[in-house]
Amino acid sequence: MTFRVAQISDTHLSERHPGFTANFDALVEHLRAAKPDLVVHTGDVSAHGELAGDDLRFAKRKLDAMGMDYLAIPGNHDVGNDPGLGETPANAERLARWKDVFGHDHFVRDVPGWRLIGLDTLITTTDLPEAEAQFQNLACALEGAEGRSAGLFLHKPLCEEAMAEEVITYWSVQPGPRRRMLDLLAEYPPAFVASGHVHQWRDRGVVEGLRQVWAPATAFIVGDTWQHRTAGAGKPVGYVEHLLHADGRHECRLVQPAGMATHDLGLLPGIYAPMRRLAA
Repeated sequence: MTFRVAQISDTHLSERHPGFTANFDALVEHLRAAKPDLVVHTGDVSAHGELAGDDLRFAKRKLDAMGMDYLAIPGNHDVGNDPGLGETPANAERLARWKDVFGHDHFVRDVPGWRLIGLDTLITTTDLPEAEAQFQNLACALEGAEGRSAGLFLHKPLCEEAMAEEVITYWSVQPGPRRRMLDLLAEYPPAFVASGHVHQWRDRGVVEGLRQVWAPATAFIVGDTWQHRTAGAGKPVGYVEHLLHADGRHECRLVQPAGMATHDLGLLPGIYAPMRRLAA
């Protein structure tokens, strides 16, 4: 038996941004025909949910209207970013707003042969009690998998290139929480770690003992004028289909549904802060 998961990410839904909504609608039309067993959204569900609740509620209505079983974890545009990165840090108020609309900010779901675990990576450097509770829940979920293979879903990837990275960046889990996660994953290695956030597609295979999969965004790309293209990565819009075989084997592939426009955020002024051109 093969269980099919559609991992979507970075939909940036808002009534104020119809182009992003149109991409989401094209994606949903494809998914309804493809009929995955589960949809997992790896964050930045909303465009501006860290500022107010209206985008979160709009995004929830759109996800519910898919008519499919889905799970969602928040991104930095849903609950705020790591403290110290930007003007909207993750905090109790923003987390409560997410929970009021979506419920939990993490999940554990068992499917045939597998345990799927979703984490809120944005609170991992806060002093919120939910941050410590989440690490304890991760340890219990991994230890209690009872012979199932594990798949881990995050918003930010564990690292950009190497697990030993110590530089704090916008693009990955911060070094301290990463080390703590890696200590747990070393004892109970997952079959894959799937993330979003970078707006690039990459499947590096197994590197440093972990297979890391980056899902492309639904809403837009960040063009090469404004964002470095990571080695081996592409910048499509679309989603990742994960094939979870009951015997623990895992396959994944990029899917690019028809009708999705490749918006470049750098050419869309007024949605977020102006993009800076990369040095030549």
